Amino acid sequence: MPGLKAKIMDETAVKRAVMRISHEITEKNKGVSGLVIVGIKRRGAVLAKMICDNIEKIEGIRVPFVALDISFYYDDLSPNEVSPVYRPEKNINVTGKTVIIVDDVLFTARTARTAVEAVFSMGRPKKIQLAVLIDRGHHELPISPDYCGKTIPTSRRETVAVCVPEFDNETSVLLYESL
Repeated sequence: MPGLKAKIMDETAVKRAVMRISHEITEKNKGVSGLVIVGIKRRGAVLAKMICDNIEKIEGIRVPFVALDISFYYDDLSPNEVSPVYRPEKNINVTGKTVIIVDDVLFTARTARTAVEAVFSMGRPKKIQLAVLIDRGHHELPISPDYCGKTIPTSRRETVAVCVPEFDNETSVLLYESL
């Protein structure tokens, strides 16, 4: 069982980082026209909804949002397992759009790669960008976030946990060390 090493971000810091990411998305894309926000289930989807809410406050426009279940796109499924065709909860057209994939923690980058594959199953976007609350390093693929709340250098023995009220009854980022 891992032991709590530090509280990296409290609720105020998380909300501030998500607001900054929201502003950066609108600035980098010169507004919100043609944007689609895709949140990786579970905590990435919660953060993506927060970004959508912030962008609506900033721009006065609701950006299309979908929660994405990428579990059937992982490259480590056994050869006997067949990946079914993914059907998102709601039908959002990503063809020709700028898709912002949102996740809680970027670690090896394999989840981000898997999410890109899932997005392409929904259409052919013009551009894909990645937003993460935490980038903890140790990328195994050449993928880096376009938007990042905080970079936390970690060891492989450490774990970063993003807590959100929907699943954890609090908003924070915690650092654990394996015992």
